[in-house]
Amino acid sequence: MDSDGERRARVALSFLAQPGDLVLGAALRIMTPVDLLATITGADEDGEAVLADQMPDAALARALPRWRDRLTEIPSTAHLARWQQNGMRLVIPGDAEWPTQLDDLGDARPLLLWLRGCADLRLSCVRSVSMVGSRAATGYGNHVAIEMAAALADHDVGVISGGAFGIDASSHRGAMAAGGDTVAVLAGGLEFGYPRSHADLFAAIAARGVLASECPPDRGPTRPGFLIRNRIIAALSRGTVVVEAALRSGALNSARHARELCRLVMAVPGPVTSEQSAGCHELLRDYGAMCVTCAADVLEHIGLPGEGAGSIRLGPATPRDGLDPVTTAVLEEVPARGGRGPASIAVRAGVDLDTALRCLGMLAADGFVERSDLGWRAKRRTSSQRA
Repeated sequence: MDSDGERRARVALSFLAQPGDLVLGAALRIMTPVDLLATITGADEDGEAVLADQMPDAALARALPRWRDRLTEIPSTAHLARWQQNGMRLVIPGDAEWPTQLDDLGDARPLLLWLRGCADLRLSCVRSVSMVGSRAATGYGNHVAIEMAAALADHDVGVISGGAFGIDASSHRGAMAAGGDTVAVLAGGLEFGYPRSHADLFAAIAARGVLASECPPDRGPTRPGFLIRNRIIAALSRGTVVVEAALRSGALNSARHARELCRLVMAVPGPVTSEQSAGCHELLRDYGAMCVTCAADVLEHIGLPGEGAGSIRLGPATPRDGLDPVTTAVLEEVPARGGRGPASIAVRAGVDLDTALRCLGMLAADGFVERSDLGWRAKRRTSSQRA
């Protein structure tokens, strides 16, 4: 197929159908974008019959008039050229920069993506995590998002989010503060730039990472469009972290998309008294989300080679950690008060008397136990010894 012809057809179709139109996606399994556009415009008289033969009549009957009503919205070639002159570029399936993981969306796969920024979208998403959450984020949520995104960036993991207020903005800023890549998937067109007050943030993202949208550049976002956009955020990365979310937060929609796509779903726990963390707790309690409290948890779950995979994170080391299992078993049977004889300790620890005496001698030399009038007892360690 003529690549330029397919590109022009996909652009035209993006003005005729809403993002995520499943009927359009099903039609594109039957015919090419060029042929489908010809069917909609009436240039291909047999095309409608071909579609009707393989698609539900009711869905197609409703969709075709809707698409045809918008034919006047298709922009001119000069209009498209102006957007590209303003720093936007277009990628479609099959392009080198197209992230192939978007194909997992099936019929809901974007027709195309408009991009602005210096980074390569596909490469930025190879090692990436989506971070989403409440727009009305608390100080706790913003702090966690910034710290986690910065730590992920330190491990060369890209951060994908939606460019919105709250957790989205903090995630982008945390990644950029650490010099990492970040991708903002907007619910409206790149020229429209919603929210408008984030113009400086979007400029900073474009200078370091990538802004992406499936919407025509001059189109504003719609209320359903935010939820539809979330499927792209979930599909682009290895997993989605919900940092902070209320029970009705749109971030939970991103988590549902991630689960449907067999991507990892992770959630950060918050104060049990905070309504803004109730959605995270629901994900952990009812939907099998993985609990993460720092970037190390995220790296371990997504299993990036050499990045936390298989590692065991423990608390501070104590002197007891250096004891062998038999000596530890003997020490466990030495009381903290009073005392106990070596024979009794041996029976309780499941060792013979000679082994118990040998272990008690080593434990006494290391300051763990001491003799008393009633037998052996654990020695109280001073604060300097514990340190």
